[in-house]
Amino acid sequence: MKADAVRATAFAMPLTSPSYPPGPYRFVNREYMIITYRTDPEALRRVVPEPLEIVEPVVKYEFIRMPDSTGFGDYTESGQVIPVRLPDGKGGGQTGGYVHAMFLDDDPPIAGGRELWGFPKKLANPVLRVEHDTLVGTLDFGPVRIATGTMGYKHRAMPEATVLQALAEPGFLLKIIPHVDGTPRICELVRYYLRDLVFKGGWTGPAALELHPHALAPIADLPVLEVVSAVHLIADLTLDLGEVVHDYLAV
Repeated sequence: MKADAVRATAFAMPLTSPSYPPGPYRFVNREYMIITYRTDPEALRRVVPEPLEIVEPVVKYEFIRMPDSTGFGDYTESGQVIPVRLPDGKGGGQTGGYVHAMFLDDDPPIAGGRELWGFPKKLANPVLRVEHDTLVGTLDFGPVRIATGTMGYKHRAMPEATVLQALAEPGFLLKIIPHVDGTPRICELVRYYLRDLVFKGGWTGPAALELHPHALAPIADLPVLEVVSAVHLIADLTLDLGEVVHDYLAV
C-alpha cells in the first residue's frame, strides 16, 4: 500500500478493518437512569483535573441502554460523571460534566470512544432493565458486582425543557494517547456535545445506589454519602465529535 493511500484511508485501527465507521454517531431510544449522590469533596479533588473546577461535592452515577447506535450496535454503559466548571479567566465559566469512569460491554464503542474523544472506557458487564415496578441497573466487573442502582419506575414525569437543558450541557474528557516510548504523546482536555436531541420521556422518583470497592474499577473511591435525586430519560441524539480546550503538553 502506498503512503498516500495510507494517509487517505487512515482514521482508526486496524487500517484495513477499523473497529468502527466514521461518524456522525446517531443514537435512537437511548435510555438513562442517572442517580445523583453526595460524596467526599476531598475524593473529588483527587480525580478532577485542572483547569476544571468542582461545582459541588456530587457525582452523577449513570446506567445507559443504547439499543440502536450508528456503527456501535446495541450495548449498555455505566459510569460516573462529575459536575464541573471550565473557568473562562474572567470570573465565570462553562458548566458541564467531567466523565470520570465508564464501563461497557461492546468493543467498537470502547475503541471509538477512547481513540476519538478520550472517553475512559473499560470492558465490563452493565445492565439496565425493568423489574416489575423498579428500574434496576447493575454493573459487574468480571465476576464481581460493583454497582447496583434502583429507582421507582416512572413515578413523576419531568418537563421536556428540563431534560433537554440537562442533555445540552457539554461533557469534558481527559484524552491520553501514549507515544511509542510510553510517554504521553496526546494529553488533552476535550469538550463534546450531544446534538439534535429528540425528547421521548423523562421521569423522577425514589432511588438507591450501592457501590463496592474493586482494585481495577475503583468507582467506590467516590463514596455514596447521600442520594440526592434520580432521573430516568429516553431520547434520540447525535454524539458530536469533540474539540480540544486545554493541552497539558503545551509549553
